[in-house]
Amino acid sequence: MGFYNSIEISASGLSAERLAMDVIANNIANANTTHAPGGGAFKRQLVVFSEKGNGEGDGTPGETAAGGGGVQALGIVQDNSPDRLVFDPSNPDADPRGYVHYPNVSVVKEMVDMMAASRAYEANVSAIQESRNMTNAALNLLRS
Repeated sequence: MGFYNSIEISASGLSAERLAMDVIANNIANANTTHAPGGGAFKRQLVVFSEKGNGEGDGTPGETAAGGGGVQALGIVQDNSPDRLVFDPSNPDADPRGYVHYPNVSVVKEMVDMMAASRAYEANVSAIQESRNMTNAALNLLRS
């Protein structure tokens, strides 16, 4: 694996984790949204990641693990876990039984996911910096 391959792999991780942090931020921002555009309460969103192929062969998991292709986001999906129900018959959004349907977003879980994504982002930045340092060291050896 060359210098540019390692940078590309880490860059794909940076992009993926950035998308994950954006989706998590959107989940937190909508933690109390009871009227989503599609109707009903906002649904928590999740990013689906996949291993990126290395451009050679058929892209089977064993092959990409050996070749190292990075990561890609396949898409953003809704978490279909049930809504949070809060009994508040005076709320205008209450159903006939007096329950208000709040999003299935747990701010604590979202913050834990945000910290994990942030640490993964930092790890990819460190990997890029180390690749650069190793390349500079190799060039310095060649100069002397």
